[in-house]
Amino acid sequence: MTALDLSSPVAVVGTGTMGQGIAQVALVAGHPVRLYDTAPGRARQAADAIGARLDRLVEKERLTGADRDAARARLLPAETLAELADCALVVEAVLERLDVKQDLFRELEGIIDDDCLLATNTSSLSVTAIGGALRAPGRFVGLHFFNPAPLLPLVEVVSGFATDVSSATRAYETARAWGKTPVACADTPGFIVNRIARPFYAEAFAVYEAQGADPATIDAVLRESGGFRMGAFELTDLIGQDVNESVTRSVWQSFFQDVRFTPSLAQRRLVESGRLGHKTGHGWYDHRDGAERPEPDTAEKRKPPAYVVAEGDLGPASDLLELIREAGIPVRDDGDDEDQGACLLLPSGGRLVLADGQTAGEYRDFVYFDLALDYRAAGRIALSASQDTSPQVLAEAIGLFQALGKRVSVIGDVPGMIVARTVARIIDLAHDAVAKGVATEEDIDTAMRLGVNYPLGPFEWSRRLGRTWAYVLLDDLHRRDPSGRYAPSLALYRHAHASDKREGTAS
Repeated sequence: MTALDLSSPVAVVGTGTMGQGIAQVALVAGHPVRLYDTAPGRARQAADAIGARLDRLVEKERLTGADRDAARARLLPAETLAELADCALVVEAVLERLDVKQDLFRELEGIIDDDCLLATNTSSLSVTAIGGALRAPGRFVGLHFFNPAPLLPLVEVVSGFATDVSSATRAYETARAWGKTPVACADTPGFIVNRIARPFYAEAFAVYEAQGADPATIDAVLRESGGFRMGAFELTDLIGQDVNESVTRSVWQSFFQDVRFTPSLAQRRLVESGRLGHKTGHGWYDHRDGAERPEPDTAEKRKPPAYVVAEGDLGPASDLLELIREAGIPVRDDGDDEDQGACLLLPSGGRLVLADGQTAGEYRDFVYFDLALDYRAAGRIALSASQDTSPQVLAEAIGLFQALGKRVSVIGDVPGMIVARTVARIIDLAHDAVAKGVATEEDIDTAMRLGVNYPLGPFEWSRRLGRTWAYVLLDDLHRRDPSGRYAPSLALYRHAHASDKREGTAS
C-alpha cells in the first residue's frame, strides 16, 4: 500500500492551531486541501492565516513564489461537510471530546466514498473508541501530529483495535511522503510519547514534593547533567500546567489508576490556583514582566581532596576517573581484595557513590552523585547526603566535582536522586511498551528523540547504561517505596536477567 496520490484531495476538519498546521503540511506537500469548521467564516479565516504563513516562508526563502501561488490555489474553505465528498483523506482536529468526534465521523461516513481514509489527531482519547462509532472502522486511524505541525517531524500513526493493516500502512506512507517521520503504534493510553514521557514530569515533581530540591535546581540538573533540553518545571510552564496535568490524568485513568502514572498533587494545586504557566504569567515560575528567574542552588567553592581511591567498577560513571586524573588529582587503585562496592573513597573516609536507588542515611558518610548523560560535557552535578553525613566528607565531594569544572547542587537524601530515577523509569516504561506490542524499540527511540527532544532514546540509554542498571536502581527504589510506583516491570526483569550466553546447536 502506497501513499495517497498528490492529486487526491485532503480535508481537515477543525481550524484551530493544529488543524491549520496539518492543512499546511498537506498543502505544501502538493495536495488539494479543503478546510471545514462548524463556526461560520472560521474556515475562510484559517485559509487566510495559512496563506500569510506561506508568505513568510517565501520571505525566508523556504518556498518559491510560484509554489506559494500554486498552494494557495489548491486551498479551499468549505461551508458544508458535503463539500468533502471527493476527499481521499479526512483528518479531524476538533474538540477533545469523544461524543463530538464520534458524531463528526458518523456524519462523514454518510458523505465520503468507501475508500476514503478517516483519521483523528487526538492526543488523549482512544482511537478504538472513536472508530467504534463507524460502520467501517477498518479505515479509521490515528494521525497524531505534534504542535507546531509544520515544524515538528514526528507523527504517531495509531492503529485502533479494528484498524485494517492496509489503512495504517497508507496513513504511514502518506505521512512519510509529506516529509514527516512516522512511527507506528498500537492504541494505548498516551500512545508512545505521552505514555513514556510521564516519568520525566512525575519524578521531578516527586523530588520537589519530598523537599529534595526546588524547581530551579531540579530543572538545572535535568538540563546540565541529564542533557535534556528543558527541565520539567519550565517545560510544563511552557506547555500549560492544565494541559500537562490533563494528559497525565487521562493516561492514569485510562490505565485504571495505575500507580506508575499517578498525577502530582503539587501540580494539581498549581492548576487549581490558576497558575498555568506562560499563558497566565505565573506557573512554577513567575513569567510576568520584570520578574527575576530564581537561580539553582549551587554550592560554594570547596577545596578538592588530595586524592581519591577507586573501588570497583563505576560503570556509567567510569569516565570520571580520567577527568579526575586530568584535573591533577591522584587516583589510587583499591588494593583491598574485599569487595566494598563501586565507589570513590575520599581521604576523610567517606564514599562517593553513583545514585543507585538507596539513601545516604542508610550508610555512614556516603555521598551519592547523580547520573549524567556525559560526565565530561556535564556542566552541573547533583550530590545527595544525609543530615548525618560528615561536613568534611561532603566538602571533599563538592570540591572534587568543582575541580572537574562542574557546578554542584546538593539536594536532599532522595533515593535515585533526579536524573537517575527519571531515566530508569523511562527505560522501564519503554521496555514494558515493547513487551505489550505498543511499538518497536526503534520507533520508541525515534518518537522520544523527535517528539520531546530527549538526548537519547530509552533503548539507546539502556544499552549505554548496561543491561541491569535500570532494574537494580528501580528494585532498590521499590524496596524503599513499596507503593508499586517503582516496581520494575516484568519486561525489564526479563531484560535484566536475560543471559548473554547462547546455547550451541548440535551439528
